[in-house]
Amino acid sequence: MEIKVNGEWTEFPDGATVADVLDATGGQRPGIAVAVDGVVVRRADWPATAVPKGAGVDVLTAVQGG
Repeated sequence: MEIKVNGEWTEFPDGATVADVLDATGGQRPGIAVAVDGVVVRRADWPATAVPKGAGVDVLTAVQGG
């Protein structure tokens, strides 16, 4: 199935989770947040949250500054 990750279509197996998507695109690391179709997914839920076919996944990096 195809999932749009940060604006780019990428192929993943059916049933892929948020954790699977992150592992395939740079890994789970501190300081990031993930939204699936505009809804933020808590870090604790990444392994259990399936990403539906055609979904948009945004991986955001926290930035400090003023």
